[in-house]
Amino acid sequence: MSSLMTKGEREELQRLVRQREKVMKSAAKQRSRELLADFENQISAEYAFDDDKVWAEAVRIVEPEIKKAQEAVARRCVELGIPRQFAPKLGLTWANRSYHSSVKERREELRLAAKAQVAALESKAVVQIELQSVEAQTQIAMAGLTSEAAHAFLATLPSVDSLMPELSYEAIAGESDPPIIEQILTPNAIRQRRYREKQKALRDSDVTLPSVADESQADA
Repeated sequence: MSSLMTKGEREELQRLVRQREKVMKSAAKQRSRELLADFENQISAEYAFDDDKVWAEAVRIVEPEIKKAQEAVARRCVELGIPRQFAPKLGLTWANRSYHSSVKERREELRLAAKAQVAALESKAVVQIELQSVEAQTQIAMAGLTSEAAHAFLATLPSVDSLMPELSYEAIAGESDPPIIEQILTPNAIRQRRYREKQKALRDSDVTLPSVADESQADA
């Protein structure tokens, strides 16, 4: 039995790899929706004190002390002559939601942050899916290549890192020849910049420089 894949097997594998890439991208979109829905549930959730036995026990312990403290406040109000209907009260309050989930503006801020993070996660996942798909298709294709020239060609294909090298401050700031910023200027803008540089260099001389418009006509 041959260890080499047949042409039909390679074609079938290539088809399956491309189909898997398509399905995985759809799954990434679905995952984004699930993450946002889960986050929405988190910021909308409310928690009663008796939802958890530890919470309930904490409330049970503190309630008698709160009652005693309130009685002391009430007695002091009588001593001060404060009418009962205007007297301050001390009580136990359980907040079912935190500040972050109870204030509408804060919830909107959190939603925007969550959407941005999920979008970044999905984008990163899609890139990984595509890279894995290309790698798999490359391996399948290599299984059918027999010549050294074909293998050498695949080895020369550039990587993303080589196509997008790290930024160079010197190149952008003007140390390159010509500077990056000059490379992206229009030809007319470059002529105007060079004309100003000549004027500055010859400011104290008797030489009269042609105008930018004259230089443009000369260049034409």
